[in-house]
Amino acid sequence: MQPLPAHEAPESANDDRFDGLTRLARRHFGVMAALLTTGTEQWQRIRTCDGLAFGIAESIVPFGVCWVHTDGVLVVPDLHCDERFRAHELVMAEPQVRFLAGCPVRAEDGGVLGMLCLLHDQPRELDTAQLLLLRELARLAADLLARERADAELRRELEVLRGSERRMALAIAGSGTGIWDRNVTTGEIHYSTGWKAMLGYAEHEVGNRIEESYTRVHPADLDYVRATIQAHFERRTEAYEVEHRIRCRDGNYKWVCSRGKVVERDGAGNPLRMIGTTTDITAMRSMSEQVQQTATLLTDLTDEIPGMVFQFRRDPDGHSYFAYASAGVRDICGLTPEQLKADARVMQTIVHPDDLLLFLESLEASARSLAPWHLEFRVQLPGQGISWRQGEAQPRRLDDGSVLWHGFITDITERKQIEAELQVFATTDSLTQLANRRHFMQQLEAELGRVQRSAGHRGAILMFDLDHFKAINDRWGHSVGDQSLRHFAAILGKQLRKTDAAGRMGGEEFAVILSDADIDEAVTFARRIQQELCGAPVVHGDERIPLAISVGISTLDAHDASAESALSRSDIALYRAKRAGRNRIECN
Repeated sequence: MQPLPAHEAPESANDDRFDGLTRLARRHFGVMAALLTTGTEQWQRIRTCDGLAFGIAESIVPFGVCWVHTDGVLVVPDLHCDERFRAHELVMAEPQVRFLAGCPVRAEDGGVLGMLCLLHDQPRELDTAQLLLLRELARLAADLLARERADAELRRELEVLRGSERRMALAIAGSGTGIWDRNVTTGEIHYSTGWKAMLGYAEHEVGNRIEESYTRVHPADLDYVRATIQAHFERRTEAYEVEHRIRCRDGNYKWVCSRGKVVERDGAGNPLRMIGTTTDITAMRSMSEQVQQTATLLTDLTDEIPGMVFQFRRDPDGHSYFAYASAGVRDICGLTPEQLKADARVMQTIVHPDDLLLFLESLEASARSLAPWHLEFRVQLPGQGISWRQGEAQPRRLDDGSVLWHGFITDITERKQIEAELQVFATTDSLTQLANRRHFMQQLEAELGRVQRSAGHRGAILMFDLDHFKAINDRWGHSVGDQSLRHFAAILGKQLRKTDAAGRMGGEEFAVILSDADIDEAVTFARRIQQELCGAPVVHGDERIPLAISVGISTLDAHDASAESALSRSDIALYRAKRAGRNRIECN
């Protein structure tokens, strides 16, 4: 029997382990692809790849020439910016591959067994914890390759021993795998030296009775182990394979994977002889538990974050669904994670009808351009009325053409309310609740723009001044003066159409824009205000304080250079009205 060349990884029926390792690496690091190569320092080949087609993955192998001679992890944050790789055929052919990291997979004697590589379509770095994890995964790959080689050697030994009817006693020193041979009829079971050493036993410290072997199995796993063996004896399974805990010589338990197969049966099909292996998988279980703990931690964190964390996917055929939704979906959408994952369309039922088209179009635009999704939109939740939400997500195109978003949605109702209050504060006169001068001038500029753009569109501007306002302040005090201003503003506001605008320009001066109105219509409006004011004096205690106004009117002209030009004409007309005796209307 010829031994395998040093550090050469044989073919195996257990490639699922290596596939699982690359899947684990890809998901944990969140990268585009993870792959494992095997071979010698001079020649490497792809053993398994997750996230990338083998044809493309094969071109990664030449990168390994500089890795196999390093002791640690090689990280290339951006291939497009690294002189060593920017001109490489992979980068030229597949420009979406930007990030590359690799760790040599080495045997105990330092020889190269292969490489564990990470690839991503965006530049990135690995922190200290991630570098440590990548080395641990590479060591785990080395263990798997070593055990695979040991299993291959074991199979060759078993073929020889089966032909000669000898009891197998092959020891695979340091491989973490042991051999056992069970005589089902007599209840004898014999273990290799390597099997005993794996659990810390000397050659003479392990008996050869099946009853004794069951005493080493963890009590919680014993029924499961026996049931699995019985299922194989009864030919309900092709082979016996079970993961369980087994007690070592020091009293501690190890996780092992036991595999075996009945190799001899009598004429009635009853099992006579069973041969198998036991492999120490404690490190693999520990790593799996660590990954599970990390996943649990991430789930707990996303569930505690205010808002809803989600993963949303749209397939090439247009079918969309939420692959993940955190517990915050209850507060954000009034739904359970299960409801949202069962039917993504339920999300559309809570979006405000006026925002639904914008919501759908924004997702479509993000999918088309792969630009980040950002949207502020309103939702209607049962019993809660209208509230505001903000969505943020980063899209990524998958190999099959699907688009995957990772993002979150938060409640911004309070922020929107504050913004609205600030907007009112910034544009409104606090005393009269009319527009302040700054906001009114913006409205006037907008109306002038409509006059200049649209032939036939008219506009009038009126300036109002409360007559003898200083006398009111002097006689009754500023509080009555303020009451008078509010009284006039209320009368003015009731006469305005939705297209009109009014503002307090300062002191006792007010201005009004009448949209699509001429001088005659403006004069009619001014007289109506005078009449309303005359018939509704300010009441202060037992006194009735009459109010009167002077009015200056002008029209907006398409040739006006600015809103100030039109306003100044009204101001001049107002000045004439006051000089002519007040409580008058003058036009300019």
